[in-house]
Amino acid sequence: MKKQIVVISGGDTFETYEEYLKFLRGYQIDIERYKSGKTDWKPWLRQKLGSDYEVILPVMPNRTNAQFSEWKLWFEKFIPFLNDEVILVGHSLGGTFLAKYLSENQFPKQIKAVFLVGAVYNKDSEGYPLVSFALPTGLNLQVKQIYLYHSKDDHVVPFTSLKQYKKTLPNAQTRIFEDRGHFNQEEFPELVEDILNLDN
Repeated sequence: MKKQIVVISGGDTFETYEEYLKFLRGYQIDIERYKSGKTDWKPWLRQKLGSDYEVILPVMPNRTNAQFSEWKLWFEKFIPFLNDEVILVGHSLGGTFLAKYLSENQFPKQIKAVFLVGAVYNKDSEGYPLVSFALPTGLNLQVKQIYLYHSKDDHVVPFTSLKQYKKTLPNAQTRIFEDRGHFNQEEFPELVEDILNLDN
């Protein structure tokens, strides 16, 4: 049986619809990104991990104005297809979603490991709060193997988020980078290495 990995990508969330519209009006499009067709490391994981792994990449609803209740509904539709020992990976708001979901809901399958990559803890770098994604005071990810990744030059999620996660998840392993920004790179060899080493 293939080892399953579910990767939840990030998004944005706003307190009001007016704030959302303001965000859309002020957003600067990087046209080269849209012309090049380049993707980040998530699809690359499939190729790099090979045929022993099944990488599932759900597209979460309304990512530019995300609501936790909608993400929860959608995420739960995937659970019947998951096996025990599933690996959960969350990037940015996707990491926050996993931390909140697992702390507030009993997951019906055994989890092998949880990876939080550049996850927001309470506010992003522009000061936007998590609104419906706000984390409970105590986190319980229902698993012993937890990995936290953060880069000191992340312009989206402040580095203090890592310290806050580490405080509430003291047994988590931490990977600190100097120059990965918000982890939008095309490859992520350190994540692959940690996944492959889970059985060692």
